[in-house]
Amino acid sequence: MTKIAIVFDRDGTLIQHIPYLCDPAKITLLPGVKEGLKGLISENVLLFLHTNQSGVGRGLFTMEAVHACNSRMIELLDLGESPFEKICIAPESPEQPSLYRKPSRAFADEIMSEFHLEPSEVWYVGDRCSDLQVAEMAGIRAVGLLTGLDDLENELATNKMSGYSLFDRFDLAMKYIMNQHLAT
Repeated sequence: MTKIAIVFDRDGTLIQHIPYLCDPAKITLLPGVKEGLKGLISENVLLFLHTNQSGVGRGLFTMEAVHACNSRMIELLDLGESPFEKICIAPESPEQPSLYRKPSRAFADEIMSEFHLEPSEVWYVGDRCSDLQVAEMAGIRAVGLLTGLDDLENELATNKMSGYSLFDRFDLAMKYIMNQHLAT
């Protein structure tokens, strides 16, 4: 069987989306995330995290606050100290030059190179159009979650993007990905 890797967005995908979240005490896992990630780890799926944190670039909070929030999320997941192979934080605001700010494909390309993955072995999971644009530009597969603050279906229609499976539950999205992977 081929390898499989999944890149997750953070806010609205793994945790409740609170705009400009910088207080670890406010981190809340979305339903089914802990169990879903545990199941993926048991299947030797490589997990990655990619998050835009423009509040840093806007001067609203520091990178230390982002790291504290990520640490709290990992603590709540209770899947060991580092369930993610790599974490990519893009701290720039939309107006600032950036290498990793979504929809940049740079992180996807980086992990495919570093972990010797083919595009067909990598999935992207997120709740925003920019998450799915990463996948589109990198030539990897993606699913959308309807668990964030924005109307993903409307965002996709506005951006003339189609063909993505959308789910309102994390566990259903993970089952879909694993079934697709087993079918290849």
